Amino acid sequence: MTTRDPKNAVAANVASAPTPRAGNSNVAPASNPRIGSASAMAAMATPNSNTDTVSATTPPSLGIAETAGPTNTTADARAVFDAFRDPALTRALIERIHALAGDRPINLMEVCGTHTVSIGRYGFRSIMPANLHLLSGPGCPVCVTANQDIDRAIALARVDGVIITTFGDMMRVPGSTSSLAAEKAAGHDVRMVYSPLDALTIAQENPGRPVIFMGVGFETTTPTIAAAILEAQARDLQNFSVLSVHKTTPPALRAIANDPQTRIDGFILPGHVSTITGINPYRFLVDDFGIPGVVTGFEPVDILEGIASLVEMIDSGLPEIRNAYRRGVNEDGNPVARQMVEQVFEPCDVTWRGLGPIPGSGLRIRPAFETFDAAKRFDVPVEPTVEPRGCRCGDVLRGRISPPECPLFGKACTPADPVGPCMVSSEGSCAAYHRFRS
Repeated sequence: MTTRDPKNAVAANVASAPTPRAGNSNVAPASNPRIGSASAMAAMATPNSNTDTVSATTPPSLGIAETAGPTNTTADARAVFDAFRDPALTRALIERIHALAGDRPINLMEVCGTHTVSIGRYGFRSIMPANLHLLSGPGCPVCVTANQDIDRAIALARVDGVIITTFGDMMRVPGSTSSLAAEKAAGHDVRMVYSPLDALTIAQENPGRPVIFMGVGFETTTPTIAAAILEAQARDLQNFSVLSVHKTTPPALRAIANDPQTRIDGFILPGHVSTITGINPYRFLVDDFGIPGVVTGFEPVDILEGIASLVEMIDSGLPEIRNAYRRGVNEDGNPVARQMVEQVFEPCDVTWRGLGPIPGSGLRIRPAFETFDAAKRFDVPVEPTVEPRGCRCGDVLRGRISPPECPLFGKACTPADPVGPCMVSSEGSCAAYHRFRS
């Protein structure tokens, strides 16, 4: 009887993955790939760059080609994504990782929920060298929202006449004694929206009622909340406000790098966040801690290239911050989006689930826009915070344990009946591990 090589199984899984539709909001416009002998790779133009090539960190021996010429058809988009899932290139990158890893323990942490899901979907943890561990960090904004912030939103939902709006995942996150979904079931007006602009529409349609949007997210979503506040000001929607529990990524990375109980040898840096921030905010990882980082995309070749690049830098002892997602990220990110955020928000100290208080890691609404600040407009009593008993979401978010090491995982805590937030969001570490555990 023959045994199936797990590396070949992963390559087959990669090749059979569904292709994103052209126009996907998370995908940059595509370019035609020139097919190399070993594989095909495409570089994609972005609004922030006129030309692009595959990351210079990719080993030239893998035969990755540069690209030319924009394309607009579904077939062209499919060809691009097929190139990022090429089984031969996938296999070559996996073999390079094994060749470089050596025997020393290596801990790499991804800090983006979409990376967590992609790594699980393609089975990458199962085919890494035994000494290389892929840890999931604080990359899911729903998961890192502290119980006290959820309790405040629940308290606001109980105010007579108030309409609470938020994204779907936040509805089910348990607070100390309730959740927004439970408050909705109890008769309070809690509504799921797909965009903060939906909340503006609700405010316009209900001029006699306060409409509060619970703003949760990292640098990727914060510009949309800032735009909604500016639009509310332009429309003079005095009944609209935002409960801001936004967070920024670099301070959390610093907290993890400083944690003596968590040894991280390299960071797989977030692709979505970096489209806004660029790569410069991560350079402190090298300067202050000697830890390398690589910004990657979300396709199999993206992630494997990032891992291979990190292992190469760890092996050489020459850490850098590299960009392996040039089709979506440039060095300076999106200055226009950042300027909008800076106009509306200012840094503040906030508490992260699992990480505790982190100075300057939150964003509060500036005094010039305080009429849209729900925390200032509504002085509501918030119940004492009680953490879920037995839940180890905090340790998962710090990289101290993997989700299956939590005693509640898959037993008392499942996606259908979550105890902690990491099992609620589809991009939460526990939910991703549970979904792809087979």
